[in-house]
Amino acid sequence: MKPNLTKDLIEFSDIKLIRPVSDKTRIAEIFGVILTAIGKFIFMDYLNWRLLYVVFAIVSWTLYIIYRYKTERGIIKYWGFRTDNIKSILKLMAPFGGISVMLFLGIGYYQNTINLTWHILPLLITYPIWGSIQQFLIIGLIAGNLHELNNRKLNRSLIIIITAILFSVVHYPSMWLMLGTFILALFYGYVYLKVKNIYVMGVFHGWLGTLFYFTVVNRDPFQEVFLKLLN
Repeated sequence: MKPNLTKDLIEFSDIKLIRPVSDKTRIAEIFGVILTAIGKFIFMDYLNWRLLYVVFAIVSWTLYIIYRYKTERGIIKYWGFRTDNIKSILKLMAPFGGISVMLFLGIGYYQNTINLTWHILPLLITYPIWGSIQQFLIIGLIAGNLHELNNRKLNRSLIIIITAILFSVVHYPSMWLMLGTFILALFYGYVYLKVKNIYVMGVFHGWLGTLFYFTVVNRDPFQEVFLKLLN
């Protein structure tokens, strides 16, 4: 006999839409995410338009979310923009976050790359916004849509691995970022297919990502993005 799930810890399909999402729409969303990822290599890596790309991606996908919300109000909660299961997802995320912080500090201490300046403070506020969009795109639209395809059912573990590889490749050429995002996406994919909450995942992504930059990667995104515009 299978164990009963708790009231909050609900399976992926706990929210039913009035009009089920078609495979055509799901594939189009996946294609849109892939185009966004390709844009990263062009606009961030090649042209060095980092801030412009991030702002454009946030605005574009936010407009898409608003459009889908107006045509199918239940889609927002279905995607994971919800607050009713925060307690459940925190039980899964908090231990991972705590272990991650300790690892970051340990690696940073070993490498002598810990550089915690006041620049970390504005990033702890702004990065979760970009982190939420990233989680919505990679985990929500890639893992979520692959999992919910009507005409082709994929193994859950395979979906998580595919998603993690994609998220890792997007962060090329930094080996540290590729490794960190691969592990992050493995865990986030597992969590999302169990408890869908983009808000919590986005905040953890932003906070852990910020600390990862200042301890392990030895980079200052605030300097690279914002202060560069003032100089």
